[in-house]
Amino acid sequence: MSMSKTHSDHWDHWDHWDHWDHWDHWDHEYDVVIVGSGAAGLAAAVTAGLRGLSALVVEKTELYGGSTALSGGAIWVPGNFHLDAAGLGDTREKARAYLDATVGDRVPAERRDAYLEQGPRMVREFHDRTDVRFMYTPGYADYFPEALGGMAQGRSIEPCIVDFKKLGPLRHSMRRAGLPTYGLTMTSYDFRFLNMVSRTWAGRRRSLRVGARAAKALVSGQKLLSLGEALIARLRMSAEKLGGDLWLGTPLTGWVQDDAGRVTGIRVTRAGKPLAIRAKGGVVLASGGFSHDQELREKHLPAPTSTAWTHASEGQVGDALRLAGELGAATDLLDKVWGAPSLCPPDEKPFFLVADRGIPGMVIVNAAGERYANEAAPYHAFVDAMHAADKEEATTVPSWLILDARSKARYIFAGLFPGQPFPKRWAQNGFLHQAPTLEELSTKLVAPQLSATVRRFNGFAVTGKDEDFGRGDSVYDRYYGDPTLLNPNLAPLDKGPFYAVPVHPGDIGTKGGLVTDAHARVLREDGTPIAGLYASGNCSAAVMGETYPGPGATIGPAMTFSWAAVNDIAAAAG
Repeated sequence: MSMSKTHSDHWDHWDHWDHWDHWDHWDHEYDVVIVGSGAAGLAAAVTAGLRGLSALVVEKTELYGGSTALSGGAIWVPGNFHLDAAGLGDTREKARAYLDATVGDRVPAERRDAYLEQGPRMVREFHDRTDVRFMYTPGYADYFPEALGGMAQGRSIEPCIVDFKKLGPLRHSMRRAGLPTYGLTMTSYDFRFLNMVSRTWAGRRRSLRVGARAAKALVSGQKLLSLGEALIARLRMSAEKLGGDLWLGTPLTGWVQDDAGRVTGIRVTRAGKPLAIRAKGGVVLASGGFSHDQELREKHLPAPTSTAWTHASEGQVGDALRLAGELGAATDLLDKVWGAPSLCPPDEKPFFLVADRGIPGMVIVNAAGERYANEAAPYHAFVDAMHAADKEEATTVPSWLILDARSKARYIFAGLFPGQPFPKRWAQNGFLHQAPTLEELSTKLVAPQLSATVRRFNGFAVTGKDEDFGRGDSVYDRYYGDPTLLNPNLAPLDKGPFYAVPVHPGDIGTKGGLVTDAHARVLREDGTPIAGLYASGNCSAAVMGETYPGPGATIGPAMTFSWAAVNDIAAAAG
């Protein structure tokens, strides 16, 4: 996809790059061109602005924010200054030991070390020089806190709440999560306590605080955002103040290269018109994975698989992967996703079961009615367990989540507050099954072992020890549990009616993609970089390898390696 040289040109401080090919039909020119508008893309744009470089973000869909806007918005960055301020005593050595124990040598040490070095610097600079603000989430443990270097108090930080109206006209084109919060603005830390609103005084106090926040916003005319929406809003405000441009409805269609094979620009379509955009410093791919491409899912991911199970934004169909493949880019981890056990009601968006799997009085079983894993395990690990346990005679895709009336009345489940009934349509369309006894529910589900499984589980609830799968043994398990119980994650299922809903191995994105180095440069199969091309976020092969070390281990690396990519471009510019 090269274009031949037509004339020379000069570009002020870019003069020493004038050996690049220049075309008389460049439609636009920027120092940095970025594909994708989630946290990875916007972080690249912000970094470009901080370095005095002009930046353009092109977004294929009509909304900016990508999957980040739909997410919890947390980032997992060991050693950042928020953790220091909380007195956690995190060190580079401790974090390196933890990544060694979880990620291992599946990812080169150079990339892991680059993340540990540059992540805290990114957090510090964004805090000091932009509108991006985070706060520590106390007690949200690393996903494997008992591993060497793991931290029970956690390393996760989440975006500070922001007033949506500060975006001005830019707010109309931001992707919205549409979470069932019923007018309340909650942080992830708020939710931990709100989940126990019927059980603890801490939950009740937190509910009053969240309610007061909502009332104050109503009176003052504010429209508050939290979680991923807050992060995107803060990044977008920052990029706008620094002079970055963002084009919506502008898909990437190809590359422009010079005779040496360097990527010097991209081709896009905007308003039906093909355009060539020069990237004087480089192109940063930040366009997400292939969650919404059924063909690629079936080619790479464990079967069965479906686009209906993903929480990723709709534009993620692997465009960047296909186009970078034409340049000889190497790929890795294409068979992996950021797993998300999910409820997928017909004709509705999937619901991500995060805290819901930590509540007591609930089990997840295979088609025969047998438990096969710790239900409260980190979501990525639980999806891995679903695939590993799947067998023809007792499938786990989907599995059945069984809940009794007591737990339904006590805890938030599937976005429904305690005592709030299940939607009538769920029973009408066959998604929800209900019966007065476990035996009848077992018959409805054709799950012959269900009653015996629940009897055994109820025995564990009495003793407080899950002898089969260790539910409640980990600090992480207990984060969303009920602290009033002997084991916060265990309670008998013995009060009818009993409910069953199917659980699928969903995802918040695919985690395989382009192989990159410590500077986020895209590599060929022989390990050499494709000059002028960088990648971060879910279109790149995850620095976390096959695992998921902590809350925010997707967005944290996305922002960090975008920061690293633009720093490399800026260094080349002198």
